[in-house]
Amino acid sequence: MEQVPCQTNHRLHLKPLWIFLGSTLLFFTIMIITASSVSAHGYIESPASRGYKCKLGENVNCGRIIYEPHSLEGKGNFPIGGPADGQITGAGIFTELYEQTPTRWSKVNMNGGPNTFKWVLTAAHATSDWKYYITKKGWDSSKPLARADLELFCSFNDGGKQPPNTVTHTCNVPTDRTGYYLILAVWEIADTGNAFYNVIDVNLNNGSGNQDTQAPTVPANLRTTGVTSSSISLAWNASTDNVGVTGYEIYRGSNLVATVSGSTLSHTVTGLQAGTSYTFTVKARDGAGNVSQASSPLTASTSNPVPDTQAPTAPANLRSAGSTSTSVSLAWNDSTDNVGVSGYEVYRGTALVTTVSGSTLSYTVSGLSPNTTYSFTVKARDAAGNVSPASNELQVTTADGSVPETPAWAPNTSYQQGALVTYGGKTYECRQAHTSLPGWEPANVPALWLLKS
Repeated sequence: MEQVPCQTNHRLHLKPLWIFLGSTLLFFTIMIITASSVSAHGYIESPASRGYKCKLGENVNCGRIIYEPHSLEGKGNFPIGGPADGQITGAGIFTELYEQTPTRWSKVNMNGGPNTFKWVLTAAHATSDWKYYITKKGWDSSKPLARADLELFCSFNDGGKQPPNTVTHTCNVPTDRTGYYLILAVWEIADTGNAFYNVIDVNLNNGSGNQDTQAPTVPANLRTTGVTSSSISLAWNASTDNVGVTGYEIYRGSNLVATVSGSTLSHTVTGLQAGTSYTFTVKARDGAGNVSQASSPLTASTSNPVPDTQAPTAPANLRSAGSTSTSVSLAWNDSTDNVGVSGYEVYRGTALVTTVSGSTLSYTVSGLSPNTTYSFTVKARDAAGNVSPASNELQVTTADGSVPETPAWAPNTSYQQGALVTYGGKTYECRQAHTSLPGWEPANVPALWLLKS
């Protein structure tokens, strides 16, 4: 019989290999796409955005954005969607960037007209569009940015294309305004529903290259409008400016204590010491950062505190909440005071037993004698040491503390479980309820009686 040589089917052996290689390639393709989606980030390098200036150290107290200026990513479809008003400048994530005052952030000098904006993308991403907004004329630079503050001035539609690592756009920045403005650049991503938000703080010139260097006029007629023992209220007349006053700075001595908007002409300085003199000045500031000379100094004194001589009302409805042979639990209604009740004094007769806090309306007096009548009153006290009249007098008699005599066992008597009896000079406890019969003496029937002592 002729032997047929065995042949290997190489095609069958290669099929699992191709399946493995194909699966591996698909896996790495998915990983690359996923990594691209996750790591797609970018920021405006020029002119330097607020977040990038944080990284450069030109802005301070920025939080973790100093490590990742490319991560200002939030919900997209702005302005219909996106971060909430007041959170736009931080993309709804970086809370430190929400802060907004005329002096909080380092600014970029910019002329109106054509300007080039340069994005650096640490990872490119399919892009829907790029949009550039600027704050409107007359916006309040002392309040966090809201949608109503913005107007669109430039946009580019990428139609889902993936941009290079560096993107530049040339936009015509409005030339009809001068001073401090915000430019918000929004990079809308095509396939994630998110967007990147970069804000640029600009000191905007009027397009002719002439920078605003004129400071506002000095605030006039600085005066007091009210004084307490811990505060002084100030008011002043409005300053004027060639462009517009954006804020006022209030100083106590050489210390800046507050900044208010350009439309605010008063402020109350709090946290002061009673009976103390303070000197105040006010300066005006415009959007370009120009600051006026200080107003004429104003010296004002806080008032001395008025002595508190009014005592609290007497505690009402003093009552017993329970008693034992050695204690009495007391309760009462709260007192009122022109300033505040700081405590309650509990008396037994004329002797002060204890003092509890002004929020405590009960106390248990212990260490008493059984079957004894005691008299109690309560008084309220305030922080100035004023003490109220005494409450109604309450008399309570403690319970009798004597131990009842244990009865002797007797026949024809009904006993309940736990009852105690004496027999033969010893004490027994009833194990189960029964009616005793002659011969069922406790010493004789341990099933019914337990020897106690």
